[in-house]
Amino acid sequence: MHAGPRARQPSLSQLRAFVAVAEQLHFRDAAAAIGMSQPALSGAVSALEDVLGVQLVERTTRKVLLSPAGERLAVRARAVLDAVGELVEEAEAVRAPFTGVLRLGVIPTVAPYLLPTVLRLVHERYPDLDLQVHEEQTSSLLDGLAAGRLDLLLLAVPLGRPGVTELPLFDEDFVLVAPRGHELADRHDLPRDVLRELPLLLLDEGHCLRDQALDICREAGRGEGVAATTTAAGLSTLVQLVAGGLGVTLLPRTAVTVETGRDEQLETGYFADPAPSRRIALAMRTGAARGGEFEAFAGALRDAVGSLPVRVAGDPPVREPSAPPAPRRPGPAA
Repeated sequence: MHAGPRARQPSLSQLRAFVAVAEQLHFRDAAAAIGMSQPALSGAVSALEDVLGVQLVERTTRKVLLSPAGERLAVRARAVLDAVGELVEEAEAVRAPFTGVLRLGVIPTVAPYLLPTVLRLVHERYPDLDLQVHEEQTSSLLDGLAAGRLDLLLLAVPLGRPGVTELPLFDEDFVLVAPRGHELADRHDLPRDVLRELPLLLLDEGHCLRDQALDICREAGRGEGVAATTTAAGLSTLVQLVAGGLGVTLLPRTAVTVETGRDEQLETGYFADPAPSRRIALAMRTGAARGGEFEAFAGALRDAVGSLPVRVAGDPPVREPSAPPAPRRPGPAA
């Protein structure tokens, strides 16, 4: 028999605490994730259990488990928090564009080379915007966008991710970086097939630039058996390995001056047209309340990158895939 509405209702603080525990399955980690003390978080979850009249978690000395009721209600609690977040976002967007917080996620192979342009644009054109930058790899950025932890991403595309709209910014060529005196250095007509047998140095697993470089090599006819034996966590380390004579690597054009200008033992070679390239774009949740603002931001950023060694994109936003995509210009996958 239905007992009717309860006199007490869960608070948002209680729901946030419970969702954090459901995601972390650890009270200390959950408390750290939402900036709450562990005793306060434990008390909030207990209070929510009292309000709802069900046990949500099973506490042991070593770990936390969700009860069957907790498994079901965690989904509902997350939906409530998402809806509240969208309400706040909508109110901010209606109040005034380009104000409040903008949480921008950026991949490591873009951040050092494009952020100066982004920060200058925000400072000069959007002084009331509170820009918060998060540098992470692509998979983490996409998870953050889907969860609402991030508002906008700056990364390589295409993503092919449902629910994500891409706002193309520019295309940039890849450049071969080799040790000083290398036979391919200082050329401007390199065919792609030079990549078939070269000792190629790559970034670690998880970097989209690694995947793009491998795609370029496969297109050039490089066999699966010709593997990269040395990897690095960042482009700065990668070019140091090249300078030390361990091999060659591929850099996006925007990174070349920064990463090779500090070392006289490095030289570059440029590919013949059409050179291998990647596309950089902003990405947002499809239907985001601030979508119009983000599209305007993308337009301003296209204007701002005109002085960089890139080809500014003029394509309309790429919406989430709902049918087989139309053919795109050749380029590596993100």
